[in-house]
Amino acid sequence: MTSKAPSSTSYLLLAPIAVLLLVFLVSSVNRSGGGSDGLGILCTRRAVAGNYTVVPEEAPNKPELSLLVGILTMPKLRERRDIVRLAYALQPPVPAYARVDVRFVFCSVTDPVDAALVSLEAAHHGDIIVLDCTENMNDGKTYAYFSSVPRLFADAPYDFVMKTDDDAYLRVPALVEELRGKPRDDVYLGWGFNMSGDPMLFMHGMGYVMSWDLVSWVATAEEILARNDTVGPEDLMLGKWVNLAGKGKNRYDLKPRMYDLNWDMDNLRPDTVLVHTLKNNRRWATVFDYFNVTQLASHLP
Repeated sequence: MTSKAPSSTSYLLLAPIAVLLLVFLVSSVNRSGGGSDGLGILCTRRAVAGNYTVVPEEAPNKPELSLLVGILTMPKLRERRDIVRLAYALQPPVPAYARVDVRFVFCSVTDPVDAALVSLEAAHHGDIIVLDCTENMNDGKTYAYFSSVPRLFADAPYDFVMKTDDDAYLRVPALVEELRGKPRDDVYLGWGFNMSGDPMLFMHGMGYVMSWDLVSWVATAEEILARNDTVGPEDLMLGKWVNLAGKGKNRYDLKPRMYDLNWDMDNLRPDTVLVHTLKNNRRWATVFDYFNVTQLASHLP
């Protein structure tokens, strides 16, 4: 009696298990990025023919500054992630004194087709973190990200942790230069905004940075959960957490160097740190052209 080959449906049902295994591997990976074909360490990556290769570069064993960039995204936005990967890989090298790791952040991938494709993406690029939450924008995903980071990277903490979106172009060397002279504790940095006359700025959701001690506090602050403060506009909620706790005393407002791209796409700045609302390929192409990304790509070996 011959055995039947597993059906394609069977493989799809196994995909979520594959994703969970990959999550464990990705979140446990040594931050050297060795063997990763993904973003890894920005200061040592170059894009070549659609892949990534390591370019040796002298750097201290312990960097002066380390930064984790978490890009919140959704499983179905694969084309967007490929564009974002190129956007980071084709930037000038991060200064040798800094270390920057970039990861795409999902909640649990429940759709079997998405799970199969995300598992392949994670295996190929090595730049994906999957959190134990239901995919959402303003229903706790940001809290899940910040509260998970101290556990996932407990063996090698970062100085700073950033949250940004997949429709934002972050110029990493510019941000690193901003962070270099900042304290390493109680830092809350981004595009500052006041709400209802509150003199304490909260940082717009396009992208903000917290020092490791603040992220560690979020992971242990029972009052956030007790107030159900994980639900609501994620940037407002984070501002509320730090304001009520009297934290984030070292606040840095980077506007106008962080901003939304306007309707006419004519407000780009040469000193940009981050530009947001890149919702379609035309907007990405405009940004790439302005910052000479395509010209840089043409000179790669």
